[in-house]
Formats: sequence, C-alpha cells, structure tokens
Amino acid sequence: MDNQHFITKHKKWQHITDEERYYIQFALKEGKNINQIAIALGRSYNAVKNEIKKGTVLLYKGKVKRYKAVEGKKQYLENRKNSVPNYQCLEKARFLEFVVDKVRNDRWSLDACVGYALSSGLFKRKEIVCTKTLYNYVDLGLLPIKNIDLPEKTSRKKKSTTVRKNKRVLGNSIEERPKDIEERNEFGHWEIDTVVGTKDESEPSVLTIVERQTRMSLWFKIKAHTSEAVTEALNKLVQSFADKAALVFKTITGDNGSEFAQIADLEGKGLQIYFTHPYSSWEKGTNECHNKMLRRFIPKGKAISDYSADDILFFSDIINNLPRKILNYQTPEQLFEQQLDLIYAV
Repeated sequence: MDNQHFITKHKKWQHITDEERYYIQFALKEGKNINQIAIALGRSYNAVKNEIKKGTVLLYKGKVKRYKAVEGKKQYLENRKNSVPNYQCLEKARFLEFVVDKVRNDRWSLDACVGYALSSGLFKRKEIVCTKTLYNYVDLGLLPIKNIDLPEKTSRKKKSTTVRKNKRVLGNSIEERPKDIEERNEFGHWEIDTVVGTKDESEPSVLTIVERQTRMSLWFKIKAHTSEAVTEALNKLVQSFADKAALVFKTITGDNGSEFAQIADLEGKGLQIYFTHPYSSWEKGTNECHNKMLRRFIPKGKAISDYSADDILFFSDIINNLPRKILNYQTPEQLFEQQLDLIYAV
C-alpha cells in the first residue's frame, strides 16, 4: 500500500474498476476513511461511499460488516442488467401487431392507432405504448414499418405566412366570410379543391370537398380539370340533398383557380361562396390536409384516368372511417351521419 494515489485519470461517470475495488477493500482493512480513499483514487466521496455500501456483507454469523471487492463486482453486474433501454416490445406485442396492421392496410397514423385503441376499449392503458414511443420504435427499426409507410412524416413542411394581393376576383373574398365559421361550431361550412394527376386539363381530376366541423371529405372523379366539370359535379352534389341542401351546404370556400370560375353561380337558397387569397392555401387548410391524405392513394404525377370513380369513392371511405385525434378519436363519417340525422329529423 505504498502507492497512495492512482495516476490513472478517470473520465466523468466512468464506472469503478476491479482494481479500485480491491484497493478499497485493503484500504478499509488498514483503517483508512472514505475521504482518504476517494482522494487516493481520484473519485468523488459519494462514488466511493456508494461502492462500499453495495459491496458490504455480514460475516461471522452477521456479527461483522465488511466490504468485499467480489461482492461489489457482483452487485455492479446485477444492476447493469436493468440499465438497458426497456422497449416493452415483447409484453405489448399484440398492440404492436395491431398498429402494424392498421398502418400498412388501412393507412392509419400512429396517433390514430393509440387513440382508437384507448377510446374503443380495445386495449388497456398498460397494454399499449404512447404515440411518441411508437415513433421511436419506427426510427430505431423495432417495428416492421418505416417512416415512408407513415402518412405524412416524410413530407411535412413549415407553413408559409406570406399573404399576396388578390389579383383575380371570382366572387366574395374570404375576408367577408363570417368570423364565427373559424370556430367550427356550426355544421354546413365546406372547403373545396381539386386534385390533378397530370398537367393536361382535359384529363380527369378529383373534386374534393370537406366539411369543416366533422372533417367529412367527399371525393368525386370528374371528367376534366375545367370550370364546367367542377360546377356540374358540385351542382349535382348539392341537389342530391334536395330540400335539405340549404342546411347541409351553408358556405363553400375555394381558391382562385380557373376551375372555380363558375361556382359563384350556384349561390342562392342560403348557400354562399367565398374565395381565398392567391397562394394562401392555409386559408382552406382542412381541405389541403385531406388532399394530402388522397395522395396516399394517388401519388403526384399518376394519371387520375388510371382509377375508376368507384376507386375514388373507396379511398374517401377509408379516410372518412379513420379515427381522428382532433375529433376525440371518433370518425368523420360518424359525426357527419349524426348531423344528417338531426337535419332530417326536422
């Protein structure tokens, strides 16, 4: 014990070595206190104190307490077993299988899987992991799905805040729209847009219209990306509700695209049409969000003519039956049907 000080420099948080454990054992036998041992080892007082506590055993039928290097190493290895990340993958395998199935086959988001599992009572809280943990599992490769399988994770962009002057005037500006519509407290306020496959206006496109309160999205294949085709399809939709149309369609907000040049002609009988500012897609953000959902099925550049009208309706059925966090994990179709029941009960 002539060497009173270790010359090895210890990195912060470096674990105590076997050599240091034996030094502690012999130093205590020689009567050195914790502070002296800590100085000699170049360790903190608490590090040495905790090591002594872990490695102290009872000898001679419990009459004597003594630190043993071997016991200290044993406790160290035992504690290390619990220091690895706890991914809970095995004990929550049934829920993770449910998530993988919904993401792959039904195009659900990870949060929709968590919310629906809890709100429906399909799983107990202790049987699932949270949304953030699911995203971590995907990033770490612990699930057989990748970021590219998730609906929007790889395509989210920061929202622009630039508002440009409205150069084309097709009708009432969104500035004239009643402000209480922003609160989404009333049913019957819609946003409209079109989704194209190719740049050829004579090719078919998809007319998308979304109800702001329930997030119910109606998608229709139309024969061309023209104002005549859009107006014809929209007029047909409104008339399908017959005498209840004024209660179902109170306002419709579109952009200043040439395909909406004639929809202001449909105003009347309680229906008002409004137009956003140019290059201000966030002013009808609900519809834009649903257009991105449509892109899960029809990638950009893919011709709409490759899909039948029934295909488009099928895609909308999938999205309308997707539980939404913003709707307390109810589906848009559930809420929309509830509103129609109230209207037709009058």
